[in-house]
Amino acid sequence: MYDGETLTNICIRVYRDSPKDPGAPITAEYVMTELSSFLAYYDFDQKRLPDSTAKIRHRNQTILVKDHDSEEDVIMLEGDSDPYFQDAGKNNVIPTHIPYAVGVMVVQPGSDVRSGRIHTFFSEDYSPLLHPRLKDRSVILLKDFIHRVMNIVSANPKMHIVYFHNFSAFDGIFLIKHLVMHHSSLTLKPLMRNSRLYELNVYSGKKLLFTCRDSLNLLPGTLAKLGESLCPELGGKGSFDHAKLEVIELKDKKDEILTYLKQDILLLGGIMQKAQKLCWEQYSVDIEEVITNSSLSLRIFRSLFYDASSYPIHIPSRNEDKYIRRGYYGGHTDVYIRSGTDLYYYDVNSLYPFIMKSFSMPGGKPVWKGNLANADLSNLFGFIEAYVYCPAEIKRPFLPYRGEFVGVYYSEELKYAKSLGYTVIPLSGYIFEEMESPFKSYVSTLFESRLQAKKEGNDALSFVYKILMNSLYGRFGINPESTLTEICDFQRYRKLMQDPSFVSAYNISKENYIVSYRSNMDDEMYQWEPPKNSAVHISAAVTANARIICTPLYQGMTATTLTLTRLCWVALSLRRDSPR
Repeated sequence: MYDGETLTNICIRVYRDSPKDPGAPITAEYVMTELSSFLAYYDFDQKRLPDSTAKIRHRNQTILVKDHDSEEDVIMLEGDSDPYFQDAGKNNVIPTHIPYAVGVMVVQPGSDVRSGRIHTFFSEDYSPLLHPRLKDRSVILLKDFIHRVMNIVSANPKMHIVYFHNFSAFDGIFLIKHLVMHHSSLTLKPLMRNSRLYELNVYSGKKLLFTCRDSLNLLPGTLAKLGESLCPELGGKGSFDHAKLEVIELKDKKDEILTYLKQDILLLGGIMQKAQKLCWEQYSVDIEEVITNSSLSLRIFRSLFYDASSYPIHIPSRNEDKYIRRGYYGGHTDVYIRSGTDLYYYDVNSLYPFIMKSFSMPGGKPVWKGNLANADLSNLFGFIEAYVYCPAEIKRPFLPYRGEFVGVYYSEELKYAKSLGYTVIPLSGYIFEEMESPFKSYVSTLFESRLQAKKEGNDALSFVYKILMNSLYGRFGINPESTLTEICDFQRYRKLMQDPSFVSAYNISKENYIVSYRSNMDDEMYQWEPPKNSAVHISAAVTANARIICTPLYQGMTATTLTLTRLCWVALSLRRDSPR
């Protein structure tokens, strides 16, 4: 309309239609922010705002805050948000996730969560005249949500842990971006490993306001399955057809959306409350003191079952860890017959706990042997680099290569390979002391407790025992070299991206970046710090023995000839309903 003209002045009149909620003061800065948002979305060719009927998809998240003091002050805050996917549509806009509803609820220990009040914030409750874009209304509801969390935490200084369900995979990065862009006075310190967000600490200056964590790291599973196991009295998760929901339908479907949202909040509140109560009553361990289920199991093991005097678990040095980790890998995934019918499916129940309970483990401080060429393999116990030859007549190799090769393997695995016809010549290795497993009491106690819980019909307690029993072994195998992530400004970003440890970066605002880089790299120019509780030789021994146990299955042996000597403890199931 004004092409070729010089625009010297614009007069804008601002009206507010909500006298009960005055909101932000109407300043020049406020007006320019609103105008900039308007211009960013205005279609100058059509002289109108773009069509707001983009498809949206729902996703839920829950947060819960707990008092850190004692079992009597357990859970404080629990919430949920519903982000949606905004389709690019005709304008080819980059797809974004935008929350349209969030909620929060205070949960008290020992109380009936069904009596708790759930506070909700809904995008369509904010003025579309003042904020015509859904994106802007979403920002305001998230601000109100964050302020509500901070107000509750401020009124209860001991309460600061916030749990989100699926925080690591999706919600965490989204929340970080919002906090960086719209709460610039706050400082964020994330804890990330290998692109997975484990914890987000939110500070005001040096004061910690609250900490966000993922309930999924403690209790793996969907809300629906967790609810069935831990608190079936709260009902099912419910359903909502998110794929067919459109932006223009949000207001009309408010009640349906919020009903679904509140049920999610209720479920996670009940799940976390029940899990925390069970862990405290059974082991006097507070789940708020740990981040993952493996760290929870380690805490229980160390506090109640570990005898350091009889079995001191050695923390490997840099060279030891690097060497032994070459022999740490998982199960076989070989395919020898591509298809078939009427097939059997074999499953060893609680395989890793069974190995931890029944097999000797490498103990003591390892001794390096640089020349084992003349050593008798049967007298060695530890992790050995060996020359190996797999004869052609072995159709289904036990070790992961055919022909001749050199690799690091657990000594018991090499001995078993030799019994199958392999040629094995030890070259060098770390020799450990063969010791009775330190996990016998831990596994036996939890297994018997689980059987008793199942007998009594206590599915919740049985579920907790199962998680704890299966999570411990992996904690010892945690890799010292990992990917760390931090939020930084442009100057720090430039410095990190020029370092060999740099992995990736993501621009989350005009001046801030999420940068990932490797730590504890296998390079002499970098400082190496041994992890406090990593003992890779333990995890490597467990997985190696598990492969030995399972080998007869894929070697073609029948269930009656399996080398399982404790079938009273390990259940072997045969099923014809799985084509595997």
